[in-house]
Amino acid sequence: MKSPAVIGILGGTFNPLHLGHLRMAEELADAIGLEQVRFMPAAHPPHRAEPEVSSVHRVAMVQLGIAGNPRFVVDTRELERSGHSYTIDSLISLRAELGERVSLCWLLGSDAFLGLSSWHRWQELLEYCHLVVAYRPGPAEIHADLSPELRSLLGKRQTHDTARLHQKPAGHIYLQDITALDISATHIRATLEQGLSVRYLLPDSVLAYINQHKLYRDNA
Repeated sequence: MKSPAVIGILGGTFNPLHLGHLRMAEELADAIGLEQVRFMPAAHPPHRAEPEVSSVHRVAMVQLGIAGNPRFVVDTRELERSGHSYTIDSLISLRAELGERVSLCWLLGSDAFLGLSSWHRWQELLEYCHLVVAYRPGPAEIHADLSPELRSLLGKRQTHDTARLHQKPAGHIYLQDITALDISATHIRATLEQGLSVRYLLPDSVLAYINQHKLYRDNA
């Protein structure tokens, strides 16, 4: 019998998509053995301001940036429903669509993990997925900054064996070190607003799209 699929989900505003997103997804896909990574743009992120660039533009940039990678796809479900883009709602929707046997791995950075207890219905997340936390440069910083409730959760749910992410559809937390790329969408937007170059921070196709549509500029 073929083992269940293992699918990664990377959420975010992707405002814009950059090489940090892509490299994180690629390294985690290799480390865990993900069959697919779904890039899931948020419509109304609950923890940050509304993106000033439309969802149409943000989806287009994701599609351009992931083109040519057969493991990468875009998932627009958060753009197709009203209200805040809560992770728990997306996971429930994915589980209903893909079934109970598929392993779902929600991919997130260490900063996002440290703030997990502020997420909507965060205690339920591990009922629907594994949490795969990308850290850099080392795990000591994560443990030092954890709240007591997250330290307890990690103590109960952490695994050091990626095989467990294949054997169960949900329930584990796995930490994986990745290449340190100090790239942020905030910095890219600020650099573009100053009229400076962001070449080599994001795919050429995404930069060409930004230039074509005059995004992130005062005169846009």
